[in-house]
Amino acid sequence: QIDHFGFDENLTFQQRYLVADQHWKKDNGPILFYTGNEGDITWFCNNTGFMWDVAEELNAMLVFAEHRYYGESLPFGNESFSDSKHLNYLTSEQALADFAVLIEYLKTNITGARYSPVIAIGGSYGGMLAAWFRMKYPHVVVGALAASAPIWQFGDLVPCGTYFSIVTNDFKKSGTGCSESIRNSWNAINHLSSTDIGLQWLSNTFHLCSPLKNLQDAAILKNWLSETWINLAMVNYPYKADFLQPLPAWPVQEVCKFLKDPSLSDKLLLQNVFQAVNLYYNYSGEASCLDMYETATKNLGQLGWYYQV
Repeated sequence: QIDHFGFDENLTFQQRYLVADQHWKKDNGPILFYTGNEGDITWFCNNTGFMWDVAEELNAMLVFAEHRYYGESLPFGNESFSDSKHLNYLTSEQALADFAVLIEYLKTNITGARYSPVIAIGGSYGGMLAAWFRMKYPHVVVGALAASAPIWQFGDLVPCGTYFSIVTNDFKKSGTGCSESIRNSWNAINHLSSTDIGLQWLSNTFHLCSPLKNLQDAAILKNWLSETWINLAMVNYPYKADFLQPLPAWPVQEVCKFLKDPSLSDKLLLQNVFQAVNLYYNYSGEASCLDMYETATKNLGQLGWYYQV
């Protein structure tokens, strides 16, 4: 149902969900329900190892539910993002109601699942959804595991810079001089971007697909680098993975190997910064240039996410 809180019950859409029941005890065994977040659900399914690890131990069924307006779960097809009228139904409240309806459907249609306890699991925004799901639908889920869920990250509740402090600390503890090198790189970019020759040098050094032409482009470069460091901290897994990009184990430690000396000259420092970000964007060695307007896999639903935040 597209609108769970209005009066038009004829508006419906196809919601995608994935089920893995090879370890499930088919007599009301538990259901681990992934509250899908801002992207293609198959992408999250393939990168949520914890649920797969515990499924056998708990004799649990795994269900990965796709969030409306992401992946293939588009309420209005290609028109879903066309205007505010179609986007009106992209809310966390509607998504939670989708999850509740889906669980009821599964319990009704899967033999032996009628009384299966359901535990919601999610990370980041999906973790927020898992926590809210337990709060708003306690009769549907008996518990929730909310990983890295910033449910208190609102104005006047926590300092605005808390998240960035955590990111900085990841780099600080991953290599001597690493966080300081990144901090010094901002002024280095400022110095070089003040001239046309410097802008050209930056474009060439970072192998940019689109050359820098002015200070506004230089600001975009800095924003792109900032988001790169944030993403690296977010996917600093102890194993090789391809969640946002194909990356080695402990990628922050790997990039910090290039950022050991914050006292280098501007150009030498930024050459090292390029080596670091190149590991993130070109670990496979297949990229011919780096795109400042692309920081993660296309499996993330950028249109819907920008609208939500």
